[in-house]
Order: sequence, then structure tokens, then C-alpha cells
Amino acid sequence: MPIKTHHYSNGKITIVWKPDVCVHSGICAKGLAEVFNPRIKPWIDLSKAETEQIINQVKKCPSGALSIKEPDIT
Repeated sequence: MPIKTHHYSNGKITIVWKPDVCVHSGICAKGLAEVFNPRIKPWIDLSKAETEQIINQVKKCPSGALSIKEPDIT
């Protein structure tokens, strides 16, 4: 069975979240609470921070449940 994924985009990057992989460490929310807020839906709002800040925070995800997909450049 494929792993369930959710995609959140700001036009520059897309964050891919795999909830079944997430260990709920909270590192994303603790580090960038204005973007990663599990108390609201959708819980990821990329308009709340600069793209570089978001990329740096996603890289800290210990489980790999959060990843970055950059747009294809053709």
C-alpha cells in the first residue's frame, strides 16, 4: 500500500508530509511555530515564514516525515 502524503506549496517549494512516518517529535512546531501549527487545519502554512527558514526547519525533521520538493525547472 502506498504511503499517504500531503503536499503544501508556496509556489517556490512544496513540503511533503507523510503522517504515517511522523514520530511527532514536535521539532518542526517548536522551531517554526508560525508555519507548523498542529492546532489548526491545514497545520502547515508556508505563508508565515521565508522559504529559506522553512527549508532549514524541514531539514531538522528526525523521521523524514517532512521533506522538500522543489519545482521542476525546464
